[in-house]
Amino acid sequence: MTTEMTTEEAGRTPRVLVLWCPEWPVRAAAPHAGSEQPVAVLEAGRVLACSQLARDAGVRRGQQLRLAQRLCPELRLRERQPAREAELFEPVVVAVEAFTPRVEVLRPGVCVIPVKGPARYFGGEQALAEQVQLAVLAALPSPGEVRIGVADGLFAATLAARSAGRVPEGQDVVCSAPYGLVVQPGRTAEFLAPYPVALLGDETLADLLVRLGVRTIGAFAALSVRSVADRFGPAGTAAHRRSRGLHARPLVPRRAGPDLTVEQLFDPPEQLAEPLVFVARTLADLLYERLGAVGLTCRRVAVEVTTADGRTHSRLWRHERRLGAAALAERVRWQLQAWQGMAVFEEQAGGFTALRLVPDALVPDQGRQLALWGESVAGDALERAVARVQAVVGQGGISRPRPAGGRGPGEWVTRAVWGEEPPCPEAEPWPGRVAACLPFVVPAQPPEVVVLDAAGRPVTVSGRSVASAPPDRLRLEGRELAVNGWTGPWPAVEYWWDPVRARRRARLQVVAEGRALLLTVEDGRWWLEAEYG
Repeated sequence: MTTEMTTEEAGRTPRVLVLWCPEWPVRAAAPHAGSEQPVAVLEAGRVLACSQLARDAGVRRGQQLRLAQRLCPELRLRERQPAREAELFEPVVVAVEAFTPRVEVLRPGVCVIPVKGPARYFGGEQALAEQVQLAVLAALPSPGEVRIGVADGLFAATLAARSAGRVPEGQDVVCSAPYGLVVQPGRTAEFLAPYPVALLGDETLADLLVRLGVRTIGAFAALSVRSVADRFGPAGTAAHRRSRGLHARPLVPRRAGPDLTVEQLFDPPEQLAEPLVFVARTLADLLYERLGAVGLTCRRVAVEVTTADGRTHSRLWRHERRLGAAALAERVRWQLQAWQGMAVFEEQAGGFTALRLVPDALVPDQGRQLALWGESVAGDALERAVARVQAVVGQGGISRPRPAGGRGPGEWVTRAVWGEEPPCPEAEPWPGRVAACLPFVVPAQPPEVVVLDAAGRPVTVSGRSVASAPPDRLRLEGRELAVNGWTGPWPAVEYWWDPVRARRRARLQVVAEGRALLLTVEDGRWWLEAEYG
């Protein structure tokens, strides 16, 4: 079966230009250090992005922190700053808006525009890409690299931007230039063919295809549509369409429907941007309630703000998956901070009069699982109620417990802001971790404990984790308890690579007059970490 697209399919896949600024999280977190020393930006305990010096030492995206530091001992670590990333990327988006107002921000550092109209006006796709690059380079807050890819569809254009300067041998379907790659119209499938299936974005599907002997995107595209649908289902069908240079979902004519825009008017005008962030969470919840009523969800949302002088500022945010209410509210906050950082809102504007969320790129919603008799799950109503309270008390005013990593029971559970996903606990074992003998009672303010031996001397733990003497009694909260049994100590050396957070401690389990206690010693001081229930 040939992978050549039919005339109808080629016509239905629009040409797009993807602009990618590599290492954008590094630029935001360490704008000057990245070119002088190896820098890595962390998210959930893994490397999210790294500078060129760090890559030269072997550091890669997705690596665990421990492996990255082993490969590059002098690696400088930075936490991700998403709001700062959006603020710095706003001048780039403004520069691209000079070519077309239809700019979609995939995430800070990546945006996409349609090519058809701008290419005709600016003298062709290559001329457009070159002028976009020059405009963006002039708008960057600091010198950096800009890559551009033009192809049929978002997937191929993104790969073209990331492949600038690294075109597989034998590729005659692209025009390579200093700004990036332009794939010839209608030949996107040929461009994608040599690349590995892992780039399709579905790790489970890619692993299965490799085990079946299908290692390249071209080999996957050569399979029949019916066979792929029967064997791999909807996810495989979407990946198969991407491999052929088509949209992941077939395009359908747009039908007239109800206006799903949600807005909040402010009278008198609101002078501060912070209240708009709280309102955005309520609007996002209302937006998805309206979408759910008609069985739809959206992959793009336009954030629009109107000021008292009659001006409207808009920005289009895109997400490949379902953009939840919390994530949408977060993007509103990023956008408002970016506009404020660029002084878009002048003092004479008179404040904010309206905030609107306009859904775009509507697709059928697969829905949520219902309860046994068809009614909505109670969690949906709970989320809506919490969102309303959160709009009043603030984004961080409501939290809930979530599991986390750690060695002691006080570290196993952390509190996360409602609607935000905390970093996932690491799956690796924690040396020195206390056995999970539940339940635990963890005091909010751990009281100090005096541990004495039979002679009345304080019990200490040496650097080799050996107790100076068997514990005989404890002094806890004004009482003296006789020790009936004990075990340990278990040492724990944490953050040894960080001079500020480095600490060394040991834990001891004791039974004192019927109470099972977990004691911790650090710098010669004992305290009660938890009590077994």
